[in-house]
Amino acid sequence: MRLRFIVAPLLKWFAENARDLPWRRTRDPYAIWVSEIMLQQTQVKTVIPYWERWMNRLPDVAALANAREDTVIKLWEGLGYYSRARNMQKAARLIRDEHGGRFPRDLAGVLALPGVGRYTGGAICSIAYNQPEPIVDGNVIRVLTRVAGIEESPKAKPVLEQIWAIADDLVKQTVARQQSCQRNASAFNQAMMELGALVCTPRNPRCDVCPLKGRCVARKENKTDRIPALAKRAAATKRRYVGFAILWRGKVFVQRRPDGVVNAGYWEFPNWEVAADAEPAALAKGNLSLGQVELEPLCVVNHSITRYRNRLEMFVIRAARKPRLAKLGGEWLPLAKLDEIPLTAAHRKVAGRLLDAEKC
Repeated sequence: MRLRFIVAPLLKWFAENARDLPWRRTRDPYAIWVSEIMLQQTQVKTVIPYWERWMNRLPDVAALANAREDTVIKLWEGLGYYSRARNMQKAARLIRDEHGGRFPRDLAGVLALPGVGRYTGGAICSIAYNQPEPIVDGNVIRVLTRVAGIEESPKAKPVLEQIWAIADDLVKQTVARQQSCQRNASAFNQAMMELGALVCTPRNPRCDVCPLKGRCVARKENKTDRIPALAKRAAATKRRYVGFAILWRGKVFVQRRPDGVVNAGYWEFPNWEVAADAEPAALAKGNLSLGQVELEPLCVVNHSITRYRNRLEMFVIRAARKPRLAKLGGEWLPLAKLDEIPLTAAHRKVAGRLLDAEKC
């Protein structure tokens, strides 16, 4: 299916409506790579301050490759999907060790980097190097399925491959037919994403201002609420956790999440997933070897991760003698240092409540 008629109006619209985003002011593949990884599953307005802090602290591949892991994951703290940051450092070290510190310039080389998939590779090569590589993300899928009137689910592999083929044809035709434009592949791919983000939105698309409205099948057939056809979300699963902020002589006990688990490398307070009827006092006694202790309720943090709805109930334990917690594999940290370590999002909220409570 060919949609080459969308190229000219889309490029014109983008030239007049593109947002001024900090990573659009550079052609540095490292800076663009950082932005693309951060933008996965995250809104632009959230990413901007993270990207700026990251680039100030780790301005190039060498800085990232040589940084301490705690520095990297602290800069990422709050963005979620923390494996992205760890993969970025692995990729930076690969570039340092196998590419002489130079970011790969070809798609195959970019795709060989840890954490880089088909979309990210195409985005880097087209935006940084103006190579005619296609990109397909949620925004692009929405634009192309609506304009072309593709009613089958893009989750189906044949349909997704069809969309990739359309995107590939469009970006290559953009380069072939727009030779007067020096950055046409870059502009076209960014225009597709921008249109999906600002105009062709999931709900209540702004069809009246869309540059493609005259040729959009979904608009003509009043199907924008049905295209793209997305599967229903899985039912949410509730999970309950109970945790403890154990205090002793101005210090608090924290643990680091091990490799191979979600949020690996981040710190947290001791906590366990428990049944709905579990008693916190019994949990503390059985897992902390503290004997009979008094639990002070601190806070409840409700947070979501994908389809899980998690409830974290936190209690403070004030120990008169230094507890023997070696089996938990953590360490004692001065309360004042809590702000300096990377904590998971839920436990960062707990730390804030704890610090506020201890100031009183």
